[in-house]
Amino acid sequence: MFKLFNQASRIFFGIALPCLIFLGGIFSLGNTAFAADLAHGKAIFAGNCAACHNGGLNSINPSKTLKMADLEANGKNSVAAIVAQITNGNGAMPGFKGRISDSDMEDVATYVLDQAEKGW
Repeated sequence: MFKLFNQASRIFFGIALPCLIFLGGIFSLGNTAFAADLAHGKAIFAGNCAACHNGGLNSINPSKTLKMADLEANGKNSVAAIVAQITNGNGAMPGFKGRISDSDMEDVATYVLDQAEKGW
């Protein structure tokens, strides 16, 4: 019994634990990058979008807010759909293609979706 325990602990501490620590490090780096993207998205949003969409509202068309219920109702409840809206615009909203980079648009879309999920 002791031999089996000793062998299992060697496997755990020699192989499994280092792998778990390594994977934990990768996932924590991923979260840090995601947080940085949200912070960058927030800054880009503040400089380009907040004039009409402050607090997730819509000062031009109040029925098309950035609240989750409206995003879902209008088919804009994914990062890809929000990026398409930012890129091309629609109705009174101008497109931002060529005005901000694709990565900035993706950061803004990620920020908008995150805020919508939190209820702004």
